[in-house]
Amino acid sequence: MNEKLKFPVLLVHGMGFRDSMHLNYWGRIPAKLEENGCRVYYGNQDSNGTIAANGEFLAEKIREIIEETGAPKLNVIAHSKGGLDMRYAVSTLKMSEYVASLTTISTPHHGSLTVDRLFQLPEFLIRFVAGCSDLWLRICGDKHPDAYEVFKTFTTEAAEEFNRNNPDEPEVYYQSYAFVMKHVWSDMFMFVPGIVVKFFEGPNDGLLTPRAVEWTNFRGVMTGSSNRGISHCDEVDMRRRKLTDKEGEGIRDITEFYVRVVDDLRKKGF
Repeated sequence: MNEKLKFPVLLVHGMGFRDSMHLNYWGRIPAKLEENGCRVYYGNQDSNGTIAANGEFLAEKIREIIEETGAPKLNVIAHSKGGLDMRYAVSTLKMSEYVASLTTISTPHHGSLTVDRLFQLPEFLIRFVAGCSDLWLRICGDKHPDAYEVFKTFTTEAAEEFNRNNPDEPEVYYQSYAFVMKHVWSDMFMFVPGIVVKFFEGPNDGLLTPRAVEWTNFRGVMTGSSNRGISHCDEVDMRRRKLTDKEGEGIRDITEFYVRVVDDLRKKGF
């Protein structure tokens, strides 16, 4: 980028992992953005927190950053559930005056048909899995984890209600991106959920389909330049390396994707 982004960038993580000084959720991405003139901040909300609780936390985080930097607004880039947390903060909690743009990366705006099916399983089993997840995240630093309630927000019915209650704010620029793996074996961490989602819904990033994540100003389905594609983990640089050295259409290094995202925001005056 030839010019600096007008407003600072707030990176908002998704579920199941926390921002950490020693194990950053975003891998090499923040450093790459800073190299390109961005001031980068982190959401640091609970990983397994409810949308309402995390929205309150993020609203306060936004106020802190505004006070610290003197910037009138922020550009927010949110991954997965983090996009829902931010939409709640922007709409329900009236933080739109402080948010110039909200870019969502694989956020389940329309819920998951697969989660709909999974909620047909015995409730005790779902609560057991949720409880194990909460225990681990509490050890990692979550204050108020509630995975069971979060899981319910990923159903299509809950998503429809959420969207009715949290419409886009006209003063905020929204945009969304989807990703897909080219094969279910593209990512060993996403192999099992990827198979399940593919069976019920079709091509996905290991967790979510383009249908689930498409939102305002949808920028399309992103994939890699190799025959591997891009998984939900790859979207936040979990492996801390290039996706591929192979030439061709598509993304070779996820950090380059984020640089293009913020460069596009800069060109739009954000």
